[in-house]
Amino acid sequence: MTAFASLQWLDDVADARRAAGLRRTLHPRTPAPGTVDLASNDYLGLVRHPEVLAAATAALRRWGGGATGSRLVTGTTSEHELLERELAEFTGAESGLVFASGYAANLGAVTALADRDTLVVSDAGCHASLVDACRLTRARVQVAPHADVDFVRTALATRTERRALVLTDSVFSADGDLAPLPELHAACRAHGALLLVDEAHGVGVRGEGGRGLVHEAGLAGEPDVVVTATLSKSLASQGGVVLADTRVRAHLIDAARTFIFDTGLAPAAVGAARGALRVLRDEPQRATAVLERAADLARITGVAAPTSAVVSVILGDPQVAFDAAQACRSRGVHVGCFRPPSVPEGTSRLRLTARANLGADELARIESVLTDVLAGVRA
Repeated sequence: MTAFASLQWLDDVADARRAAGLRRTLHPRTPAPGTVDLASNDYLGLVRHPEVLAAATAALRRWGGGATGSRLVTGTTSEHELLERELAEFTGAESGLVFASGYAANLGAVTALADRDTLVVSDAGCHASLVDACRLTRARVQVAPHADVDFVRTALATRTERRALVLTDSVFSADGDLAPLPELHAACRAHGALLLVDEAHGVGVRGEGGRGLVHEAGLAGEPDVVVTATLSKSLASQGGVVLADTRVRAHLIDAARTFIFDTGLAPAAVGAARGALRVLRDEPQRATAVLERAADLARITGVAAPTSAVVSVILGDPQVAFDAAQACRSRGVHVGCFRPPSVPEGTSRLRLTARANLGADELARIESVLTDVLAGVRA
Protein backbone atom coordinates (compact mmCIF):
# COMPACT_ATOMS: atom_id res chain seq x y z
CA MET A 1 0.00 0.00 0.00
CA THR A 2 1.44 3.37 -1.03
CA ALA A 3 1.51 6.41 1.20
CA PHE A 4 -1.27 7.93 -0.88
CA ALA A 5 -3.57 4.92 -1.10
CA SER A 6 -5.86 6.57 1.43
CA LEU A 7 -6.66 9.24 -1.16
CA GLN A 8 -7.33 6.92 -4.12
CA TRP A 9 -11.07 7.11 -3.49
CA LEU A 10 -10.95 10.84 -4.21
CA ASP A 11 -9.68 10.12 -7.73
CA ASP A 12 -12.48 7.61 -8.24
CA VAL A 13 -15.11 10.09 -7.05
CA ALA A 14 -13.65 12.83 -9.27
CA ASP A 15 -13.76 10.53 -12.31
CA ALA A 16 -17.40 9.65 -11.62
CA ARG A 17 -18.35 13.31 -11.24
CA ARG A 18 -16.54 14.19 -14.45
CA ALA A 19 -18.36 11.45 -16.36
CA ALA A 20 -21.71 12.71 -15.04
CA GLY A 21 -20.97 16.32 -15.98
CA LEU A 22 -20.86 17.35 -12.33
CA ARG A 23 -17.23 18.35 -11.86
CA ARG A 24 -16.88 21.89 -10.54
CA THR A 25 -14.08 24.40 -11.03
CA LEU A 26 -13.34 27.90 -9.76
CA HIS A 27 -13.49 30.89 -12.13
CA PRO A 28 -12.05 34.02 -10.49
CA ARG A 29 -13.94 37.09 -11.62
CA THR A 30 -12.14 40.17 -12.81
CA PRO A 31 -12.68 43.62 -11.29
CA ALA A 32 -12.62 45.13 -14.78
CA PRO A 33 -15.94 45.87 -16.54
CA GLY A 34 -16.90 44.10 -19.73
CA THR A 35 -18.90 41.05 -18.66
CA VAL A 36 -22.63 41.32 -18.05
CA ASP A 37 -23.23 39.63 -14.71
CA LEU A 38 -26.38 37.51 -14.42
CA ALA A 39 -24.88 35.07 -11.92
CA SER A 40 -24.26 37.12 -8.79
CA ASN A 41 -26.74 37.90 -6.03
CA ASP A 42 -26.10 41.65 -6.17
CA TYR A 43 -29.83 42.15 -6.74
CA LEU A 44 -29.92 45.89 -6.08
CA GLY A 45 -26.68 46.67 -7.91
CA LEU A 46 -25.11 48.13 -4.76
CA VAL A 47 -21.84 46.22 -4.45
CA ARG A 48 -19.90 49.15 -5.98
CA HIS A 49 -22.23 51.95 -4.92
CA PRO A 50 -20.24 54.94 -3.62
CA GLU A 51 -22.20 55.12 -0.36
CA VAL A 52 -21.64 51.43 0.32
CA LEU A 53 -17.90 51.71 -0.36
CA ALA A 54 -17.62 54.86 1.76
CA ALA A 55 -19.42 53.21 4.69
CA ALA A 56 -17.21 50.13 4.47
CA THR A 57 -14.07 52.25 4.32
CA ALA A 58 -15.12 54.39 7.29
CA ALA A 59 -15.77 51.28 9.41
CA LEU A 60 -12.48 49.77 8.29
CA ARG A 61 -10.52 52.86 9.28
CA ARG A 62 -12.28 53.16 12.63
CA TRP A 63 -12.28 49.53 13.76
CA GLY A 64 -9.56 47.83 11.69
CA GLY A 65 -9.52 44.89 9.31
CA GLY A 66 -11.02 42.23 11.56
CA ALA A 67 -13.47 41.84 14.42
CA THR A 68 -10.58 40.50 16.59
CA GLY A 69 -12.68 37.92 18.42
CA SER A 70 -16.07 36.35 18.95
CA ARG A 71 -19.08 38.60 19.48
CA LEU A 72 -19.06 37.72 23.21
CA VAL A 73 -15.43 38.72 23.70
CA THR A 74 -14.09 41.55 21.52
CA GLY A 75 -16.01 41.05 18.29
CA THR A 76 -18.95 43.37 18.98
CA THR A 77 -18.67 47.04 18.07
CA SER A 78 -21.20 49.83 18.20
CA GLU A 79 -21.41 49.36 14.41
CA HIS A 80 -22.73 45.81 14.88
CA GLU A 81 -25.40 46.96 17.32
CA LEU A 82 -26.50 49.81 15.06
CA LEU A 83 -26.85 47.40 12.13
CA GLU A 84 -28.94 45.04 14.25
CA ARG A 85 -31.31 47.80 15.27
CA GLU A 86 -31.57 49.20 11.74
CA LEU A 87 -32.30 45.82 10.19
CA ALA A 88 -34.94 45.06 12.81
CA GLU A 89 -36.61 48.42 12.30
CA PHE A 90 -36.53 48.06 8.51
CA THR A 91 -38.06 44.58 8.46
CA GLY A 92 -40.52 45.17 11.32
CA ALA A 93 -38.86 42.76 13.74
CA GLU A 94 -38.48 43.34 17.47
CA SER A 95 -34.72 42.70 17.50
CA GLY A 96 -31.79 41.48 15.44
CA LEU A 97 -28.57 39.51 15.97
CA VAL A 98 -25.76 39.61 13.41
CA PHE A 99 -23.71 36.50 12.58
CA ALA A 100 -20.57 36.06 10.48
CA SER A 101 -22.54 34.60 7.55
CA GLY A 102 -26.06 33.70 6.50
CA TYR A 103 -25.08 30.03 6.72
CA ALA A 104 -23.96 30.55 10.33
CA ALA A 105 -27.18 32.40 11.14
CA ASN A 106 -29.29 29.45 9.97
CA LEU A 107 -27.11 26.86 11.71
CA GLY A 108 -27.10 28.85 14.93
CA ALA A 109 -30.80 29.64 15.01
CA VAL A 110 -32.10 26.17 14.17
CA THR A 111 -29.76 24.24 16.47
CA ALA A 112 -30.50 26.62 19.35
CA LEU A 113 -34.27 26.39 18.87
CA ALA A 114 -34.56 22.60 18.44
CA ASP A 115 -33.46 19.58 20.47
CA ARG A 116 -34.39 15.92 20.92
CA ASP A 117 -37.85 16.91 22.16
CA THR A 118 -38.59 18.98 19.04
CA LEU A 119 -40.18 18.03 15.73
CA VAL A 120 -38.56 19.90 12.86
CA VAL A 121 -40.55 20.10 9.61
CA SER A 122 -38.42 21.37 6.73
CA ASP A 123 -39.53 22.18 3.18
CA ALA A 124 -37.82 19.98 0.59
CA GLY A 125 -36.61 23.11 -1.20
CA CYS A 126 -34.86 24.68 1.79
CA HIS A 127 -31.33 25.99 1.42
CA ALA A 128 -28.43 23.68 2.27
CA SER A 129 -27.72 25.66 5.44
CA LEU A 130 -31.15 24.73 6.81
CA VAL A 131 -30.69 21.11 5.70
CA ASP A 132 -27.36 20.94 7.54
CA ALA A 133 -28.92 22.63 10.57
CA CYS A 134 -31.59 19.92 10.69
CA ARG A 135 -28.88 17.25 10.75
CA LEU A 136 -27.17 18.93 13.69
CA THR A 137 -30.24 19.37 15.89
CA ARG A 138 -30.63 15.68 16.83
CA ALA A 139 -34.35 16.35 16.56
CA ARG A 140 -36.78 14.22 14.60
CA VAL A 141 -36.95 15.79 11.15
CA GLN A 142 -39.72 15.44 8.60
CA VAL A 143 -39.05 16.77 5.11
CA ALA A 144 -42.23 18.25 3.68
CA PRO A 145 -42.89 18.09 -0.06
CA HIS A 146 -42.25 21.51 -1.52
CA ALA A 147 -44.82 24.10 -0.38
CA ASP A 148 -47.14 21.36 0.93
CA VAL A 149 -49.03 23.05 3.77
CA ASP A 150 -51.30 20.04 4.35
CA PHE A 151 -48.25 17.87 5.05
CA VAL A 152 -46.96 20.44 7.53
CA ARG A 153 -50.34 20.71 9.24
CA THR A 154 -50.64 16.93 9.61
CA ALA A 155 -47.08 16.57 10.89
CA LEU A 156 -47.66 19.21 13.55
CA ALA A 157 -51.03 17.80 14.59
CA THR A 158 -49.72 14.24 15.07
CA ARG A 159 -46.38 14.98 16.70
CA THR A 160 -45.42 13.51 20.06
CA GLU A 161 -42.65 16.04 20.78
CA ARG A 162 -43.20 18.94 23.14
CA ARG A 163 -42.07 21.59 20.66
CA ALA A 164 -42.09 22.02 16.90
CA LEU A 165 -40.18 24.16 14.42
CA VAL A 166 -41.17 24.66 10.77
CA LEU A 167 -38.47 25.75 8.30
CA THR A 168 -38.88 27.37 4.90
CA ASP A 169 -37.18 29.76 2.53
CA SER A 170 -39.31 32.78 1.67
CA VAL A 171 -38.01 32.85 -1.90
CA PHE A 172 -36.52 29.53 -2.98
CA SER A 173 -33.08 30.00 -4.43
CA ALA A 174 -33.19 27.61 -7.39
CA ASP A 175 -36.69 28.21 -8.81
CA GLY A 176 -37.35 31.67 -7.37
CA ASP A 177 -40.87 30.73 -6.26
CA LEU A 178 -42.51 31.99 -3.08
CA ALA A 179 -43.40 30.10 0.09
CA PRO A 180 -47.07 30.10 1.21
CA LEU A 181 -46.19 32.03 4.36
CA PRO A 182 -49.70 32.98 5.61
CA GLU A 183 -50.87 29.38 5.39
CA LEU A 184 -47.71 28.02 7.01
CA HIS A 185 -47.99 30.53 9.83
CA ALA A 186 -51.64 29.65 10.42
CA ALA A 187 -50.67 25.97 10.72
CA CYS A 188 -47.88 26.83 13.15
CA ARG A 189 -50.09 29.10 15.24
CA ALA A 190 -52.80 26.43 15.45
CA HIS A 191 -50.35 23.81 16.73
CA GLY A 192 -47.99 25.87 18.89
CA ALA A 193 -45.02 25.74 16.53
CA LEU A 194 -42.38 28.29 15.63
CA LEU A 195 -42.01 29.29 11.98
CA LEU A 196 -38.48 30.07 10.81
CA VAL A 197 -38.25 31.82 7.44
CA ASP A 198 -35.01 32.28 5.53
CA GLU A 199 -35.35 35.64 3.75
CA ALA A 200 -31.98 35.45 1.96
CA HIS A 201 -33.61 36.05 -1.43
CA GLY A 202 -36.59 38.03 -0.14
CA VAL A 203 -35.09 41.07 1.58
CA GLY A 204 -34.44 43.81 -0.96
CA VAL A 205 -36.74 42.23 -3.54
CA ARG A 206 -40.16 41.45 -2.06
CA GLY A 207 -42.35 43.56 0.21
CA GLU A 208 -42.77 47.30 0.55
CA GLY A 209 -39.45 48.90 -0.36
CA GLY A 210 -37.72 45.51 -0.18
CA ARG A 211 -38.70 44.70 3.41
CA GLY A 212 -39.11 41.03 2.57
CA LEU A 213 -41.86 38.49 1.99
CA VAL A 214 -42.55 38.11 5.72
CA HIS A 215 -43.37 41.82 5.87
CA GLU A 216 -45.41 41.56 2.68
CA ALA A 217 -47.42 38.70 4.19
CA GLY A 218 -48.27 40.80 7.26
CA LEU A 219 -46.23 38.60 9.59
CA ALA A 220 -43.48 41.06 10.56
CA GLY A 221 -42.98 41.20 14.30
CA GLU A 222 -45.12 38.16 15.08
CA PRO A 223 -43.54 36.51 18.15
CA ASP A 224 -43.79 33.00 16.69
CA VAL A 225 -41.97 33.96 13.47
CA VAL A 226 -38.17 33.91 13.33
CA VAL A 227 -36.54 35.45 10.25
CA THR A 228 -33.02 34.78 9.05
CA ALA A 229 -31.33 36.66 6.24
CA THR A 230 -27.98 37.17 4.60
CA LEU A 231 -26.22 40.49 4.08
CA SER A 232 -24.43 39.16 1.00
CA LYS A 233 -27.19 39.55 -1.56
CA SER A 234 -29.35 42.68 -1.69
CA LEU A 235 -27.23 44.34 0.99
CA ALA A 236 -24.03 43.96 -1.04
CA SER A 237 -21.86 42.81 1.85
CA GLN A 238 -21.19 39.69 3.91
CA GLY A 239 -22.73 38.17 7.01
CA GLY A 240 -26.10 37.07 8.31
CA VAL A 241 -28.78 38.13 10.77
CA VAL A 242 -31.57 36.62 12.84
CA LEU A 243 -34.58 38.91 13.30
CA ALA A 244 -36.94 37.84 16.05
CA ASP A 245 -38.60 38.41 19.40
CA THR A 246 -36.16 39.73 22.03
CA ARG A 247 -36.47 36.45 23.95
CA VAL A 248 -35.23 34.57 20.91
CA ARG A 249 -32.31 36.97 20.56
CA ALA A 250 -31.33 36.51 24.19
CA HIS A 251 -31.54 32.73 23.84
CA LEU A 252 -29.33 32.74 20.75
CA ILE A 253 -26.66 34.77 22.53
CA ASP A 254 -26.62 32.05 25.20
CA ALA A 255 -27.04 28.98 23.01
CA ALA A 256 -26.20 29.51 19.30
CA ARG A 257 -22.79 27.90 18.84
CA THR A 258 -22.08 29.69 15.56
CA PHE A 259 -22.54 32.96 17.44
CA ILE A 260 -20.64 32.03 20.60
CA PHE A 261 -17.61 30.38 19.01
CA ASP A 262 -17.23 32.17 15.64
CA THR A 263 -15.30 35.38 15.11
CA GLY A 264 -17.61 38.35 14.70
CA LEU A 265 -18.41 39.87 11.33
CA ALA A 266 -15.59 42.13 10.07
CA PRO A 267 -16.32 45.83 10.66
CA ALA A 268 -15.98 46.74 6.96
CA ALA A 269 -18.72 44.24 6.10
CA VAL A 270 -20.94 45.69 8.83
CA GLY A 271 -20.36 49.19 7.48
CA ALA A 272 -21.08 48.11 3.90
CA ALA A 273 -24.38 46.51 4.93
CA ARG A 274 -25.42 49.64 6.80
CA GLY A 275 -24.56 51.74 3.74
CA ALA A 276 -26.57 49.47 1.44
CA LEU A 277 -29.54 49.58 3.81
CA ARG A 278 -29.44 53.38 3.78
CA VAL A 279 -29.49 53.40 -0.03
CA LEU A 280 -32.43 50.98 -0.08
CA ARG A 281 -34.38 53.11 2.40
CA ASP A 282 -33.68 56.22 0.29
CA GLU A 283 -34.35 54.49 -3.04
CA PRO A 284 -37.12 51.93 -2.48
CA GLN A 285 -37.77 51.83 -6.22
CA ARG A 286 -34.74 49.55 -6.54
CA ALA A 287 -36.83 46.68 -5.18
CA THR A 288 -39.43 47.26 -7.90
CA ALA A 289 -36.74 47.55 -10.56
CA VAL A 290 -35.35 44.10 -9.69
CA LEU A 291 -38.68 42.47 -10.50
CA GLU A 292 -39.04 44.49 -13.70
CA ARG A 293 -35.60 43.36 -14.89
CA ALA A 294 -36.45 39.76 -13.93
CA ALA A 295 -39.53 40.01 -16.15
CA ASP A 296 -37.27 41.19 -19.00
CA LEU A 297 -35.00 38.15 -18.52
CA ALA A 298 -38.00 35.80 -18.47
CA ARG A 299 -39.28 37.28 -21.75
CA ILE A 300 -35.85 36.93 -23.37
CA THR A 301 -35.49 33.28 -22.34
CA GLY A 302 -39.12 32.28 -22.93
CA VAL A 303 -39.94 31.16 -19.40
CA ALA A 304 -42.80 32.05 -17.08
CA ALA A 305 -42.86 35.50 -15.50
CA PRO A 306 -40.93 35.35 -12.20
CA THR A 307 -42.02 36.39 -8.71
CA SER A 308 -38.49 37.16 -7.55
CA ALA A 309 -35.06 38.11 -8.86
CA VAL A 310 -34.39 34.50 -9.90
CA VAL A 311 -35.11 33.36 -13.47
CA SER A 312 -34.61 29.63 -13.93
CA VAL A 313 -34.12 28.17 -17.43
CA ILE A 314 -34.32 24.39 -17.06
CA LEU A 315 -32.33 22.43 -19.64
CA GLY A 316 -32.32 18.98 -18.00
CA ASP A 317 -28.93 17.43 -18.66
CA PRO A 318 -26.06 18.74 -16.51
CA GLN A 319 -23.53 18.75 -19.35
CA VAL A 320 -25.94 20.62 -21.61
CA ALA A 321 -26.48 23.23 -18.92
CA PHE A 322 -22.75 23.54 -18.28
CA ASP A 323 -21.93 23.92 -21.97
CA ALA A 324 -24.65 26.54 -22.40
CA ALA A 325 -23.30 28.52 -19.45
CA GLN A 326 -19.79 28.35 -20.88
CA ALA A 327 -21.06 29.50 -24.29
CA CYS A 328 -22.70 32.52 -22.65
CA ARG A 329 -19.54 33.26 -20.68
CA SER A 330 -17.36 33.15 -23.79
CA ARG A 331 -19.58 35.87 -25.27
CA GLY A 332 -19.42 38.11 -22.23
CA VAL A 333 -22.59 37.14 -20.37
CA HIS A 334 -22.00 35.36 -17.06
CA VAL A 335 -24.92 33.14 -16.00
CA GLY A 336 -25.29 30.68 -13.15
CA CYS A 337 -25.29 26.95 -13.82
CA PHE A 338 -27.14 24.82 -11.27
CA ARG A 339 -26.63 21.04 -11.39
CA PRO A 340 -27.26 18.24 -8.89
CA PRO A 341 -27.02 18.23 -5.92
CA SER A 342 -28.03 21.92 -5.99
CA VAL A 343 -31.16 20.94 -7.93
CA PRO A 344 -32.96 17.58 -8.46
CA GLU A 345 -31.77 15.13 -11.09
CA GLY A 346 -33.01 16.00 -14.56
CA THR A 347 -33.49 19.71 -13.79
CA SER A 348 -30.02 21.17 -14.44
CA ARG A 349 -30.44 24.74 -15.52
CA LEU A 350 -29.19 28.19 -16.24
CA ARG A 351 -30.01 30.36 -13.26
CA LEU A 352 -30.20 34.04 -14.12
CA THR A 353 -30.39 36.69 -11.43
CA ALA A 354 -31.81 40.10 -12.18
CA ARG A 355 -30.11 43.29 -11.09
CA ALA A 356 -31.96 46.54 -10.48
CA ASN A 357 -29.48 48.61 -12.49
CA LEU A 358 -29.34 46.50 -15.67
CA GLY A 359 -29.41 49.04 -18.49
CA ALA A 360 -30.94 48.93 -21.97
CA ASP A 361 -27.58 48.24 -23.65
CA GLU A 362 -26.90 45.33 -21.30
CA LEU A 363 -30.36 43.88 -21.89
CA ALA A 364 -29.85 44.07 -25.65
CA ARG A 365 -26.56 42.21 -25.31
CA ILE A 366 -28.16 39.63 -23.04
CA GLU A 367 -30.97 39.07 -25.53
CA SER A 368 -28.56 38.58 -28.43
CA VAL A 369 -26.37 36.08 -26.58
CA LEU A 370 -29.08 34.08 -24.79
CA THR A 371 -31.31 33.87 -27.86
CA ASP A 372 -28.47 32.33 -29.86
CA VAL A 373 -27.25 29.97 -27.14
CA LEU A 374 -30.70 28.70 -26.19
CA ALA A 375 -31.70 28.26 -29.83
CA GLY A 376 -28.78 25.85 -30.22
CA VAL A 377 -29.64 23.97 -27.04
CA ARG A 378 -33.37 23.73 -27.67
CA ALA A 379 -33.10 22.81 -31.35
